[in-house]
Amino acid sequence: MSTIILLAASFPAELKDRITGITGNGSRCRVAGPFDPPTGAALSPGDAAAVRVLVTMGTLKTDAEVMARLPSLGLICCYGTGYEGVDLEEARKRGIMVTHSPAANAPAVADHAMALLLAAGRRIALADRFVRDGLWSGHSAARMPLVRGLTGRRIGVFGFGAIGRRIADRAAAFEAEVAYHNRSRKPDVPYAFHETLESLADWADVLMIAARSDAGNRHRVNREVMKALGPDGIVVNIARGSIVDQEALIDLLRSGELGGAGLDVFEHEPAVPDALRAIPHAVLTPHIGGGTHEAHAAMQGLVAANVAAFLAGAPVVTPVPEMA
Repeated sequence: MSTIILLAASFPAELKDRITGITGNGSRCRVAGPFDPPTGAALSPGDAAAVRVLVTMGTLKTDAEVMARLPSLGLICCYGTGYEGVDLEEARKRGIMVTHSPAANAPAVADHAMALLLAAGRRIALADRFVRDGLWSGHSAARMPLVRGLTGRRIGVFGFGAIGRRIADRAAAFEAEVAYHNRSRKPDVPYAFHETLESLADWADVLMIAARSDAGNRHRVNREVMKALGPDGIVVNIARGSIVDQEALIDLLRSGELGGAGLDVFEHEPAVPDALRAIPHAVLTPHIGGGTHEAHAAMQGLVAANVAAFLAGAPVVTPVPEMA
């Protein structure tokens, strides 16, 4: 019986091509899926028993029920950095290794974070509409309201992994002051460390969210944290929507207690509340932070390397930290 690599979602065709050629148990692996959810439910008993590898995304639920449907599962391979949807405790009980693609898309996501900050801070979408609607006329220097630039701004980075570090370096290149909050202080970085997120928000007027999502930081960026940024403050989120109290964010943007937002992720994506879409000083993108050719090539390479190592009986390349 050939080994099956099951795809839990639609991935680029290049990924399927790369992992189809991998061998397991001396034979070429077969790639199956994606099928309609729940994961694995559409497989015959024989095919379910042949699945040794599940390729999924961190936003998808991979819980005890999914693992029970795939009795021979040995590797859960997450495409991307996040893996919050995987029940790690259950995976450990069943002897299932979990991997991810850390830092593979970090440069692209950090670039997008800065693009969102610039778009929100400089009102790029509103300026584009201003021109398209034919409102640009005359020779006045005050065609649109003046805004604050990035030079000299206080930019706080919440989460200082591969993405957070790159955001900090990019922000510093714009001549901004940069500080960060993380679970632990990072050695050998030139940025000030804040012991708490509240302290960082009190100091900053821009908050860049790059923290890893888990059960402990749901709505960690709450009303008080965002309000501390002030009426000129900006929130940028390229991590996970669950980290931000979305209703509080909408309220603060509407009331003018927060100046703007740049959001690539949402609490219940792909659903975005009408109230949020109606706010002109919120810049919204559809979870495309890692959407570059380079980022996807790097993620595909790590997925293929982890799958190949696992099926060869060798140590995987990038286990999640809890299983390293």
